[in-house]
Amino acid sequence: MMAQGQSAWASFVPLLIMLGIFYFLLIAPMRKRQKQQDQMIKDLKSGDTVLTVGGIYGTIVGIKDDRLTLRIADQVKVNVAKSSISGLDTSATN
Repeated sequence: MMAQGQSAWASFVPLLIMLGIFYFLLIAPMRKRQKQQDQMIKDLKSGDTVLTVGGIYGTIVGIKDDRLTLRIADQVKVNVAKSSISGLDTSATN
């Protein structure tokens, strides 16, 4: 009987190791990136130059709840959701 108990336990060890590797290689870095993205969106302010997920660069001219107003050209403003911002444009000079 004891050999079967050890055999069953031994078959779970590789599965647990694989789940641990999966967590540390995929899930943990993804959660870290999501936290950084959420913090970046939270810290947005007027005057920041941003890039949307659609590839549009613009300067924030207004913030209202979960929407931003971006100036994308002279006299051209668009409203976008905060969640559509993929990052800050670090190459732009404000």
